[in-house]
Amino acid sequence: SQSEQQILSSQLECVQSIKGGVLEEAKCTESDRVTLFPHQGSGAETQTQSSLKLLQVQTETLYNKGYSEDLYVTNILYEREVTKREVTGGEVAELVWKLCLTHSTSYEAADLFMTLVFELRCLSLEALRALWQRSSFKCRDNWQPLIDALPSCATEACVVLMKDLIASGEVEEDKVEYFFWSFTFISNPTSGMIESLAPLLKSPRASQSCFLGVTTLVHRFCSAHSSCDRVPAVQSVMRTLGKFLGENCTVQDSEHLSKMQLVLKAIGNAGLAAASLAPALSSCAALKSHPVEIRLAAVQAFRRIPCSVRVRALLPEVTD
Repeated sequence: SQSEQQILSSQLECVQSIKGGVLEEAKCTESDRVTLFPHQGSGAETQTQSSLKLLQVQTETLYNKGYSEDLYVTNILYEREVTKREVTGGEVAELVWKLCLTHSTSYEAADLFMTLVFELRCLSLEALRALWQRSSFKCRDNWQPLIDALPSCATEACVVLMKDLIASGEVEEDKVEYFFWSFTFISNPTSGMIESLAPLLKSPRASQSCFLGVTTLVHRFCSAHSSCDRVPAVQSVMRTLGKFLGENCTVQDSEHLSKMQLVLKAIGNAGLAAASLAPALSSCAALKSHPVEIRLAAVQAFRRIPCSVRVRALLPEVTD
């Protein structure tokens, strides 16, 4: 039938000349014929000729060993060259303005934001406070670049400034939670960070993220410093948590029960620093008149306390 007749026919012929294993020349002719109405003999044909010829052979280029000084093996973590110049608050304020003028989803904004984070790390606490006074404004879409950049800064000065903003109520509640959760990602906390944050635990409005964020810093600090329980900042945090416990975790109502569970979880989060609270935790776990939730939370609070302290404090009390 007509539908079975070939509409397109093509042909390709090439002649190659090879010498010494190297292609010296190639000539190709390609013919294409399209027949729209075969029974009428009408159609179109094209012919294409191409030629490829070797012009020269270049000798092998030797590797220049002079470039090896710039090469090194590393991981795929993001690296940024440490700036050797002194960063001023005025320059950072100007950077915040530039961020406000760029589209928030552009590559330029991403680069400017990264630069802002790294330059914040170069500023002292006094410079940061002055910067906040100058650049705490909101850009379009209600965006505050400084609020988003501070948690990624992770220096002691940035943490102290965040604490000041939390205590003064200058940031919205969702951003306060953002601040607290960012503390869990600080890999090398200082005693100064813990000292500045410890008073926040005493606030009646202290949230779960506050307790867990601060005690995570304590855990990280104690993992890197021996005898951390002698550090005044750590002692301050543990004293506050110990006062919440009382002698045996007595609770009056459901609201107090929830707060006690949170405190016990925070103590377990603190780790090595919580060894001084082992006797109180043991009493909380042993008292049969307590709700099961409290007794179980008290036992779980031992999870990071050294085994010797854990066994000595817990086993004699709950063997029954």
